[in-house]
Amino acid sequence: MTTEREKMLAGALYDPLDADLVQARDRARDLCQALNATREGEVDERRRILRALFGAGGESVWMQPPFYCDYGSNIVLGDRVFFNFNCVVLDVAEVRIGEHTMFGPAVQIYTAMHPMNAAERRKHEFARPIEIGSDVWVGGAAVICPGVKIGARSVIGAGSVVTRDVPESVFAAGNPCRVIREITE
Repeated sequence: MTTEREKMLAGALYDPLDADLVQARDRARDLCQALNATREGEVDERRRILRALFGAGGESVWMQPPFYCDYGSNIVLGDRVFFNFNCVVLDVAEVRIGEHTMFGPAVQIYTAMHPMNAAERRKHEFARPIEIGSDVWVGGAAVICPGVKIGARSVIGAGSVVTRDVPESVFAAGNPCRVIREITE
C-alpha cells in the first residue's frame, strides 16, 4: 500500500490532510518557530535545530531567521548554503540546493502545486521537485516555481519569478524570469 507521503514525494496526487503529513508539518513548524526565536548568540542551539530540520546540510547552512518551511526533511543542502532573512521553502517535493548557493531576503521556493479543477483541489495537491546548482545567487524576493532547475553559477535577479529552467552561468531576471546574458567574468 502506498502512503500519502510516498505519493507526495513521487509527484502524485495526495491528501495533504493525512495525519502523518500533518504531524510532519507540525514538527517542522515547531522547529522553525524555535529557530526563529533564537538570538544571534545562540549559535549551538541554532545549529542543533538546523540539523534536526533539514534532510541534509544542517551542519553547515548559514541561516538568518526568520525561516519557514513545510517539512524541512525534503530540503537537501550542499555545504555552506546561505539563507537571508524571511525565506520560505514549501518542500512538498525534494528541494536540492548545491554548495555555496546564496538566497537574498524573502526568497520563496515552491514545490507544491494544485489541480485546476476546484473539486479536486479541495481534496488533493501534488508537487514537482526543484534543483538549484552550486554557487548560485538568488536575489531578494525572487520566487522559484515547482519543477524548476537552476544551473550552477547562475544569478537570478531580485524580484524574478522563475517559471522554467535556467541554464548554468547566466544572469536571468524578470517576470517571467528569462536569460539576460551569459556570465563570462
